[in-house]
Amino acid sequence: MSAILDIKNVSKVFGETNALDNVSFSVNKGEFVFLTGSSGAGKTTLIRIILKELTPDSGEVVFNGEPLSSIKRKNIPKHRRRIGVVFQDYKLLYERTVRENIEVALAVVGVNRKDWGERVEAVLKLVGMEHRSEFFPAQLSGGELQRTTIARALVVNPSLILADEPTGNLDWDTADSILDILKRINDDGKTIIVATHHRLIVERMKEREVKLEGGKMVGGEKKTKSSNKNKSKPKSKSEK
Repeated sequence: MSAILDIKNVSKVFGETNALDNVSFSVNKGEFVFLTGSSGAGKTTLIRIILKELTPDSGEVVFNGEPLSSIKRKNIPKHRRRIGVVFQDYKLLYERTVRENIEVALAVVGVNRKDWGERVEAVLKLVGMEHRSEFFPAQLSGGELQRTTIARALVVNPSLILADEPTGNLDWDTADSILDILKRINDDGKTIIVATHHRLIVERMKEREVKLEGGKMVGGEKKTKSSNKNKSKPKSKSEK
């Protein structure tokens, strides 16, 4: 299986802080990978480098066979269109409906308007938001907001989906449903990287984990997969 993403000896320093220190790993096409570590471990810095919002001080990132260092400034927007991003704080347009928020993504990447309807309906159905499509973000729950951000990320048919703490603002049951959606998308062939510091989520999903601590990679082992039927949900605080 070929790699879609190669992180090669990447380091990044901010002042006296080593945000990333000689980090190396690869992600194959179709993989589901957790990027884990406590706050300040380097997860967000690495995501920003993959999106070419930051440039590493040393090392290289190769995406779909193309070194990011070779991408000219004018082509950075094109690079980012190949990556769907799911944010913890949603970053939706609150004056637009669910459907309109998803359509904005299609407009940005230049999809012909006649193709919008079918694509939007498909992702709305996938995330279970087809009956809330004309609602505004202020009318939605946290879980519904995150489902909308997933639909927006997916509708442009990206090569990779990056989810940065996608369950950070959600209760356990809602977080569980969001991870199930991401796993279904992965089962359809999409490559997904989820950055999270929640150990129970990682342990439940049984997917590969790349662990960062203090900017250093301290684990990137393969984990044995199990079926969704055998996965147990994280215990709520009242059950601990």
